[in-house]
Amino acid sequence: MFGLDSLNNALSQTPFGTALEVCLALALVAWVVSLFTGEVAWIDRLWSLCPPIYCLIVAFAIGFQDARVALMTVLVVLWGARLTFNFARKGGYRRGGEDYRWGHVRERLGPAGFQVLSITFIHPGQMLLIWLFTSPVHRAWQFRDAPLGWVDYLAAGLFLLFVVGETVADGQMWRFQQDKKRRIAAGEEVDPPFITTGLYRYCRRPNYFCEIALWWAFYLFAVSASGEWLHWTILGPLGLTLQFISSVRMTEEITAVRYPGYRDHQSTVPALIPLPKMRKSDSMPVPGE
Repeated sequence: MFGLDSLNNALSQTPFGTALEVCLALALVAWVVSLFTGEVAWIDRLWSLCPPIYCLIVAFAIGFQDARVALMTVLVVLWGARLTFNFARKGGYRRGGEDYRWGHVRERLGPAGFQVLSITFIHPGQMLLIWLFTSPVHRAWQFRDAPLGWVDYLAAGLFLLFVVGETVADGQMWRFQQDKKRRIAAGEEVDPPFITTGLYRYCRRPNYFCEIALWWAFYLFAVSASGEWLHWTILGPLGLTLQFISSVRMTEEITAVRYPGYRDHQSTVPALIPLPKMRKSDSMPVPGE
């Protein structure tokens, strides 16, 4: 079971404790930079970079001598490289590349309220969440004498499967958005103005589903190493799941206002869990939609 004593052990003289110090320093730097630039996009820019850094800190500390930690690190570096590429091609690293949803939150809260959120949740909260969902590597470090087993191979297979799924979904969205821009520039009608093909036939946010699922798969490494199904590192994938659910609700709300026909799409295609397309009469109302 997990508790504060386990968490305290993670913070005391361990490689992942060093990762936490890096995490807090980066949160402070990102917040200060956001004050000067007027953008909170720096947290998004760090999202794909920090997990590989944290895993590498742990792996370097033991000279890459543990097979489980090394495998976890390689997988997270692969994940980070893919996500960084996708974020970069969308312009996320360019000035003014802030996610449109931050503007929506800023408009809702006003300048003062947004700054309060920034210093209490956006910067420290987001950075701690990233550290948390990477924390199974600490559990693997703690039990580094435990040999690899079938759960590790299952975790690795699932992680790679969901990375592939996320790659396919992001690629489909990228091509749709590029074609949409081209058609709008040419004066052509785009109907529907939101993607409904490929993996998006089965759920409205397949990339989100894969992102959540792969970090639950990552947690299985900690289960395999320790032999315990429940410990404090589960807070990472659990917190990430809750955040994505909140993000989906806000994104869906914005999209439904922008595109009136999106309500009908919501009634036939599930938000996160991929399922065969429902008939409208079979669908259940979704709170907030």
